[in-house]
Amino acid sequence: MERLLRVVVPVLMLAGLVGLWQWYVTAFAVPHYILPSPVRVAGALVTDWQVLGPALLVTLKITFSALFLALVGGLALAILLVQSRWIEIALGPYLVILQVTPIVAIAPLILIYAPTTQTALLICAFIVAFFPVLSNTVQGLKSTDHNLIDLYRLYGASRMQTLWLLRLPAALPYFLAGLKIAGGLSLIAAVVAEFAAGSAGAGSGLAFRILESQFRLNIPRLFAALLLLSAAGVAIYAATSLLAHLLLHKWHESAIRREK
Repeated sequence: MERLLRVVVPVLMLAGLVGLWQWYVTAFAVPHYILPSPVRVAGALVTDWQVLGPALLVTLKITFSALFLALVGGLALAILLVQSRWIEIALGPYLVILQVTPIVAIAPLILIYAPTTQTALLICAFIVAFFPVLSNTVQGLKSTDHNLIDLYRLYGASRMQTLWLLRLPAALPYFLAGLKIAGGLSLIAAVVAEFAAGSAGAGSGLAFRILESQFRLNIPRLFAALLLLSAAGVAIYAATSLLAHLLLHKWHESAIRREK
């Protein structure tokens, strides 16, 4: 019953908000170029799908490519930093500098040095998605119970055995938390990077379609593009949350269901 309510209540809330939106636009005769009605937005989503659909695929391709690279690179570098104190000391300050530098500020440089615009967008999205995975995984690897680490040493386990059998499983909840954060940030970064790049043409993503709709005062299409971005973000968050649940629900305290 509780699971059903968790689905029904948000759906009813959404339906009420959409109904209120439709009523407001109709009752006050708001021009569609200022605030389109939900009916117009749905119509634009259908009629302009030949434009919005390929743009969505371009944005999702950049998003998932950046997320995959961030997962692989963040996990690998986190293991390297934890295994070697000197590497952490050498790279730590520069990683912090890169993390706190706004991506919009360095996007023009990336656009200059990258061979193609798509590569530049991928690099920008990767940089933003990389650090949540890195920092969370490092924190998880360092949070391993030191008594268990000493026990592994006592029984003669190698560093690789300790890493594979103890540290990585202990860091899994932290890694998955970073994954959920990085999933949303990779989508945001892909859109922001395209805004900064100002890329146009047939191979452009939803960010360009939003700008194009704004300049042409095609507000229904703009809202339709925003709706697609929101739906993509929700889908990514749902997928990463489901993955975390499947990997943790049998053993970790954060995911075990307990009777009240």
